[in-house]
Amino acid sequence: MALEQLRRNAMMSHLLDALDRGEDIGHYGRLVFAMVARHFLGEDELCAWLQKNPGVSDHDARILCRQVEGRDYNPPRRERILEWQREQAFPICPDPDECNVYRDLHFPEQVYEHIQQFYEKKV
Repeated sequence: MALEQLRRNAMMSHLLDALDRGEDIGHYGRLVFAMVARHFLGEDELCAWLQKNPGVSDHDARILCRQVEGRDYNPPRRERILEWQREQAFPICPDPDECNVYRDLHFPEQVYEHIQQFYEKKV
C-alpha cells in the first residue's frame, strides 16, 4: 500500500524503479527519496530501499534516515529538487513538470503545519 502511494508521483516511481534496478541515484537522489519516503515507509523498509543503491550499507542508510528524521526535514519543493539535480549526474526528476511531490502525495498534517509555520515566520 505505501509503495503504491509513493508511485502516484512520477519522480518517486522513477527513483523506486532505479533503486530496484540497482542504479546509483546519487547523494541528492537518496536525500530526496528519504525526505519523501519517510512519511510512507517505516525506517527498516526505507533503509532496505536505500541499500539497493550501490555502495550504500545498512549503516549508511540508517545514518541518512536518522539525519532526515532528526532534523525533521519536509519533502523538498520542486525548485529545490531541480537545484539538487543540477549537482549530480543521475536525473532525480527527468521531467521537471513531475517534480512536485505535494501535488500527487498526501503527507501527514504536521508536514503542512510545519510549512505554514515556516512561512509565517518569514512574514
